[in-house]
Amino acid sequence: METLTIRPGLHVFRFAVGQAYLWHERDEDGALTLVDAGPVSAGEEIAEGIRGLGFDPARLERVVLTHAHEDHCGGAAELARAYGAEVVAHRWEAPYVRHETPLPPPVLIQEELPIWEATRGLPPAPPTRVDRLVDDGDPLPFGGGARIVHTPGHTPGSIAIHLPLHGVLFTGDSVAVTDRVRLGVFHIDREAARSSLRRLSVLAPEVLCPGHGETVTEGAAAALVRAAQRDGEL
Repeated sequence: METLTIRPGLHVFRFAVGQAYLWHERDEDGALTLVDAGPVSAGEEIAEGIRGLGFDPARLERVVLTHAHEDHCGGAAELARAYGAEVVAHRWEAPYVRHETPLPPPVLIQEELPIWEATRGLPPAPPTRVDRLVDDGDPLPFGGGARIVHTPGHTPGSIAIHLPLHGVLFTGDSVAVTDRVRLGVFHIDREAARSSLRRLSVLAPEVLCPGHGETVTEGAAAALVRAAQRDGEL
């Protein structure tokens, strides 16, 4: 796992597949929020990463899951057990996180087939409790007033998390960054995913934190608009 600081209070943990983001409240409480939790068995790596940044994993208050895929929620159960962190997911996604029902498979397009073959084989995430169900527009108590943005398409209950006060947007797999900002891959409903991308493009973030690829810290708003125009057919 690689740990990088994006800006004071915002860090990324990068795994072989996918990544998780850590938000640190810069106040006397110093609470921690994790957005996504990496693949299976990533919990202890993330805890070590938190310590390496000079923080106590016991201050991890919540883990917000953008969706139920194994590279995003694999370490959540471990962290919840070890540190009592609250697990947050969209109400439509929670049954998949808990393993109450199987997640629908993606509808692959031709260009995605080689990527799919190359990334298959990750162990499935264990069933994970969900403590807080959220929906579109719901607030979360971090980052000066985080807001949930429901972004269906990748999965039914995919979400983005917007921190308007800080200009930060966590997109999950609705957005990917390769050579450019673009629509993510492996959607169960590509048209819905395009619609979600268009919706995200109006938020004008200063910092774009995708589920896969480099964090964008310069020209993020314009890059997201271009992605919506190109991939979202705006």
